[in-house]
Amino acid sequence: MTRLAAVFACALLFAPAALASERHPTLNELENEVMCPVCGTTLAQSDSAAAKQIEREIQVRIHAGWTETQIKNLLVQQYGESILASPPKHGFNLLAWLLPIVGLLGAAAVLGVAAWGWSRSRAEPDVPAMQSSNGQGPMDPELERRLDEALSRFE
Repeated sequence: MTRLAAVFACALLFAPAALASERHPTLNELENEVMCPVCGTTLAQSDSAAAKQIEREIQVRIHAGWTETQIKNLLVQQYGESILASPPKHGFNLLAWLLPIVGLLGAAAVLGVAAWGWSRSRAEPDVPAMQSSNGQGPMDPELERRLDEALSRFE
């Protein structure tokens, strides 16, 4: 229960920064979240005239007090959802966010089950019977008794 409270407290610490970014976005933030329609890279990486025009439009909206969501919605209306660097987290596009997580969890589960199975399938090593010096079968009982006596002297 205390872990849950700690996680919740940490989330609350970062909430003001996220809200401030939403209310007062910067061009640098949006350049990394918006794609150039000409070259298919982010605005931060593009030098095309279209990218520069979109950056000017974003800058005008920022100075007018628009939020990050409002600016992105305007760009999506003008250029379509392909203008966003990451797909929206709703509808069919939600699969782009969930499938990698599901894949990693599934792979971890498969590896865990496989490792558990491998560790359980190992047979106990066989203890070989004492063999004679020539390797031809069990030792003579008299020789084994004399060997035990000799070894007991060293204990």
